[in-house]
Amino acid sequence: MNTKLQFLFLLCFIHIIGSGQTKKQDVIKNMDAKQGYYSEIAKQLWEEPELGYLEERSAALLQNELNKAGFTIEKGVANIPTAFVASYGSGGPVIAVLGEFDALPGMSQEAVPYQQPRIEGAPGQACGHHLFGTGALAAAIAVKDWLQTTKTSGTIRYYGTPAEEGGSGKVYMVRAGLFNDVDAVLTWHPWNENNSNPSTNLATISGKFRFKGISAHAAAAPELGRSALDAVESMNMMVNLLREHTTESTRIHYVITKGGNAPNIVPAEAEVYYVVRHANRDEVKNVWDRIVKAAEGAALGTETNMTYEIIGGTYDKLPNEALAKIMHNNLTLVGGIHYNQNEIDFAKAIQKTLSKPEPLDKAEIIQPMSFTYGKASADTADVSWAVPLSQIRTATWVPGTPAHSWQAVAAGGSSIGFKGMMIAAKTLALSAIDLYTSPELLKDIRTEFKQRRGTDFKYEALLGNRQPALDYRK
Repeated sequence: MNTKLQFLFLLCFIHIIGSGQTKKQDVIKNMDAKQGYYSEIAKQLWEEPELGYLEERSAALLQNELNKAGFTIEKGVANIPTAFVASYGSGGPVIAVLGEFDALPGMSQEAVPYQQPRIEGAPGQACGHHLFGTGALAAAIAVKDWLQTTKTSGTIRYYGTPAEEGGSGKVYMVRAGLFNDVDAVLTWHPWNENNSNPSTNLATISGKFRFKGISAHAAAAPELGRSALDAVESMNMMVNLLREHTTESTRIHYVITKGGNAPNIVPAEAEVYYVVRHANRDEVKNVWDRIVKAAEGAALGTETNMTYEIIGGTYDKLPNEALAKIMHNNLTLVGGIHYNQNEIDFAKAIQKTLSKPEPLDKAEIIQPMSFTYGKASADTADVSWAVPLSQIRTATWVPGTPAHSWQAVAAGGSSIGFKGMMIAAKTLALSAIDLYTSPELLKDIRTEFKQRRGTDFKYEALLGNRQPALDYRK
């Protein structure tokens, strides 16, 4: 190729790249114009938090917005009243975004930098799922607008996924085959920094152990009683001894959800709620079986009856580096979050309540991409074994804020949370556009997915064949 041809080729290449960036800047500009609108939607979800499988108002609000935008909505999928799939477009590729919206029990908090419940004992958005669901909504609608304007072939899907917090909502959706025709899933999560790391996390099994005994007067006739609470406490003691004899990364959590009504009545019924985690899902099953044996032993020793119910179960997440790189590039293009003076004052006040505060300018930085091994768990992991998936995190909370804290609820109801939400929304939208316009990217993503998953993989949900535990939060 002579010098003149090389020069012309370079000009064409620069024009193509520049044109692509211009189109992305147009998408960003359009989404920036709607930031106030989406912030109001997120604030409404924040003000009316609903627990897993009870998110009727939240699901209806998101469905209404998608319906107005021209999406076709299938409600009540996978036998879950608050689960839904919204679609726009036709043909392939099919790109999906996930939207969560459930809250956590007892985490009510005002949007102020000191601890003050809005309603004592009520739920609160301590994991930012109001931002999660709304940010994905903004991304899906932006992609729909782009598909429509550019007359590009393809389908954008929004999956309304309830009960992530312990209810394993996505597991039932995977089990029902709702992701079988999807080419890639783009998702995100509120956090205290901005990153797009290929990562894995811990698999889980959770469930409730219920003991039944015999009530009696605790002072006048204790010999006639058989305490269900004694059984729970005996089980817990044995499980706590078991911790010494598990593998290094095993996590076991429990909370007594029912222990009796009065101390002078021998409790006839008691219940304890357990969660087991490990990086290897086979080890999760092994530890769970040992916990069941502890429950059986406790029932035998206290002469009570025991039953248990597996409530949830999630896989370890399957990473996809090729998809994470696309997300990272777009997150870098969008950039981090810049606080105004009011937000700086709010953040500094929050920092004083944190055990490990971090510099505020961390919210402005996009972290270098690196492989991470997470200690938390999520039903997103099951989706990652059905279809290539990658997740970004953006700084919706003050740097140093842990998830599941009142500080996370407070920031999530403020402009700090809404700004971080829109960073994520724009990143998801731009990444989807890359996948529509560059089919070779999807080929690389699928190749890595197949290599990591293996040829012999067969999906079997860790929660078995049970129907959704729609009453687990009641």
